[in-house]
Amino acid sequence: MSNCKTSKTIKKGEALFEEGERLKGVFCIKDGICKVSKMSENGRNQIISLVTKGDLLGERSLISDEASNLKAVALNDMQVCFIPKEEILKDLSKNPTFSMSVLKDMAQTLKQADNVIVDMAQKTVKQRLAETLLNLHSKFGTNAENTIDVHLSREDIANIIGTATESAIRLLSDLKKKKIIEFKGKDISILDSNELDKIAQGF
Repeated sequence: MSNCKTSKTIKKGEALFEEGERLKGVFCIKDGICKVSKMSENGRNQIISLVTKGDLLGERSLISDEASNLKAVALNDMQVCFIPKEEILKDLSKNPTFSMSVLKDMAQTLKQADNVIVDMAQKTVKQRLAETLLNLHSKFGTNAENTIDVHLSREDIANIIGTATESAIRLLSDLKKKKIIEFKGKDISILDSNELDKIAQGF
């Protein structure tokens, strides 16, 4: 497969693919982060996941031979590999180890989707925000400024937790007033992870 990879740069804000697009291959993330989202019937953009280095994108639509039901947009400048559909399908039929790896990746994606559905149905917006901040901290770590090492707009955060941007800003400000988090520019630093975990658990 390495012989058929085409490397390309995706600039911040550019889409790797659009919802409804028929994909001609699979993207492998070499560097950078992108947000994967779906537009709801009421026009709200729900961010399903953040995809990072080493992840695959587009394999589910490719295997099901359906148009993508998701959109992927670069959060920063990205380096990606593109592997044509024919090569992926050929490898799936000839390489059981690779096939199992793709299936495990798809199973993990479905598990994450299940968790999103349950959280939306059973948790408050405040709980979802606390959980999201903890998950972002766990996944991306912190930088030299001790802030979560991923740059998300307030709108992005709102689209992850499924609320209006104004509500997300208000809840973040409340956490700041209680000295659970602090802002450094637009970035967020967690000051009290124990208290944030209590909020996420509904205590």
